[in-house]
Amino acid sequence: MNSEDSTNAKERIWQIVYRIPRGNVASYGQVAKMADLPGYARYVGYVMKTLPADTKLPWYRVVNSQGRISFVLGTSQYLRQKSLLEAEGIVFIGGRISLKKYRWQLT
Repeated sequence: MNSEDSTNAKERIWQIVYRIPRGNVASYGQVAKMADLPGYARYVGYVMKTLPADTKLPWYRVVNSQGRISFVLGTSQYLRQKSLLEAEGIVFIGGRISLKKYRWQLT
């Protein structure tokens, strides 16, 4: 991916993540597919990881395909993401989010 393609891809990813509604989540793969980047779930993770600390983008609404937070359990990043999701009413059971219940369905 050249730098122009990379910039366009990042912008598409940001636009998708921005649209995830409060109280919903999307997986990295789902975001990639919606951004017309099928197979680039890891790239979505990279883009989320490199956001500025003061971003207004709801990055915390993106989780892995098992409904889990990708940060290491118990780290400050993990606890921050979990807290932000719980503040929006998302419930964790056994460290997982029910994607059946909380997955964002684009209508």
